Amino acid sequence: MNYITVPVSVLNRYICQIFEQIGLNKQDQQQAAAVLLAADLRGIESHGLARLSGYIRLWEKKRINSKPNIQIVHELATTATVDGDKGLGLVIAPFAMDLAISKATQYGSAWVAVRNSNHFGIAAYHAMKALPNDMIGIAMTNASPLVAPTFSIERMLGTNPMCFAFPAKKHDPIVVDMATAAAANGKLEIAQRANKSIPEGWLQTKEGMASTDPNELKKGGSLLPLGSDIAHGSHKGFGLSATVDILTAVLSGANFGPWVPPFVSFLEPAENPVGKGIGHFFGAIRIDGFRAKEDYYHAIDTWIERFKNAERKSTEQPVIIPGEPEMQAHRNYEKTGIPINEIVYNDLKKLAAELNISMEF
Repeated sequence: MNYITVPVSVLNRYICQIFEQIGLNKQDQQQAAAVLLAADLRGIESHGLARLSGYIRLWEKKRINSKPNIQIVHELATTATVDGDKGLGLVIAPFAMDLAISKATQYGSAWVAVRNSNHFGIAAYHAMKALPNDMIGIAMTNASPLVAPTFSIERMLGTNPMCFAFPAKKHDPIVVDMATAAAANGKLEIAQRANKSIPEGWLQTKEGMASTDPNELKKGGSLLPLGSDIAHGSHKGFGLSATVDILTAVLSGANFGPWVPPFVSFLEPAENPVGKGIGHFFGAIRIDGFRAKEDYYHAIDTWIERFKNAERKSTEQPVIIPGEPEMQAHRNYEKTGIPINEIVYNDLKKLAAELNISMEF
């Protein structure tokens, strides 16, 4: 597949123009663009520019409010629930994470749940906002119901990602950003664009049979929990996904399980919703709430160095610290520009024509 490389500043301008056309103010345009570009900069092409047309599609269906009144609807000293008023998750989630950081600055740790939101991009962007504040950041969200619980063929849960970001001093931060499904739906979309099959264990047919067809979801199939089957721990993946669903939605008043409003175009929202929109959950924890900062940083850097130097199975493959490949991609793409595959490029070109804006790349 062919790729075109575009400077970050050019892409930022393009994204802001798109969001301006649907009514976002300048601050929200910049915030939404920052979240999307963070995905592409980290090499997570499934959650960056490739998602842009999906947000516009939801806005056209009146499922996204471009001028939301984001409000704190329930609050204690160290906790809060935020109602996003159907706004872009790309805007609501940073608001909520900033609130968690503000509360944690005063009280040591804080937790914020969100309801009535939409897809929030990559979880790492939000969790990593805590790092410059000498805090551990946590972010998670529920998502389109595409995953069947262990022993089931019914789509009940989302890929329900969770992210934990740990600050370091001498080294890059540790960023554990993962779906609780065997694979994120975005990886299927990448395989679809490349016309490639996927590994066995990612999904099943509507009858529950293994499949390597990335289009299986559109035929009624379902993604599998992390672990794929019971012998390989799918019940643990199901448990992690359930935890995310409960923290993000049951706790906040958002829709949960099969009632979560889908981002994918081949599914329609369920009837008789049990809550409001999509749910998120954020946490911020001051490291000096547990020990002196310099002691923590010495320990975390030692942890990283020891694991990087763990005995290898092969001299050709070093041990990779969680988040390491994404940090390296960010450094590279910030200098060289972001590579965009031709299918996403053509999608962006079509979107620009529909919204009557110029596309400078």
